[in-house]
Amino acid sequence: MGSMPATGKLPADWQACAVTVVIPTYNEADNLEEMTKELFALPLPNLRLLVVDDNSPDGTGALADQLATRYALRMQVIHRQGKGGLGTAYVTGMQRALAEGAEFVVQMDADFSHSPGYIAQMLGVALATGAHVIIGSRYVPGGSLDEGWSWWRRRLSWWANLYSRALLRIRVRDMTAGFKLWRRDALLNIGLENIRSNGYIFQVEMAYLSEKLGYRIIEVPIHFEDRRIGQSKMDVPVKIESALRVWEIRWRHRHRVRGGTQ
Repeated sequence: MGSMPATGKLPADWQACAVTVVIPTYNEADNLEEMTKELFALPLPNLRLLVVDDNSPDGTGALADQLATRYALRMQVIHRQGKGGLGTAYVTGMQRALAEGAEFVVQMDADFSHSPGYIAQMLGVALATGAHVIIGSRYVPGGSLDEGWSWWRRRLSWWANLYSRALLRIRVRDMTAGFKLWRRDALLNIGLENIRSNGYIFQVEMAYLSEKLGYRIIEVPIHFEDRRIGQSKMDVPVKIESALRVWEIRWRHRHRVRGGTQ
């Protein structure tokens, strides 16, 4: 497929791909409009955006509806009644995207910690290699973290990844990455109905199942930027709880094999 041309124009087969970006939101009104603009500025005419909002008290859901009207046919909004958790929000959005024919599904945050500019590159890598999962990784050569991260936050993130990798015995370097591009068949065969994780441990469970079921995973380096506006939902208690639930994931999926369900 080659690399992205210097002009920014993508090869025809890249442009033809039906890509749906799924973004869960809770109090992201200050970020959503700019994120939407940057996504639709990408040279991917078949890119769609699906926002899953958990009844944000700051009006994110209403803003998402306005944007969906502005970007008719390219954007949809799913409104949930309460704060149901990151994992279930992704499952809900991914299932809708698959039902509507997405060939590739991108999961990412609304706060610009994941730059939309990486999406074309991730798609190109998937098309060129046939990989099932492309991970925007902080922990492969070339990847980096925001310089504003404290030493404590860096160490906690490093430990969570090392702990998860060791316990689950897999090779993925960035186990807690929230920026991924999935092929349709991988999500269908994983069986989103079997995913039980409700919080940030969702990222670990999906990475574990992808490798356990034999899918080809490629990690591409990204710069992880700290959120531009608003407050992070990823505090220390959430990370500790996620780490403890790794044992649960290992036990729950101990019998999974490729082509099987549970």
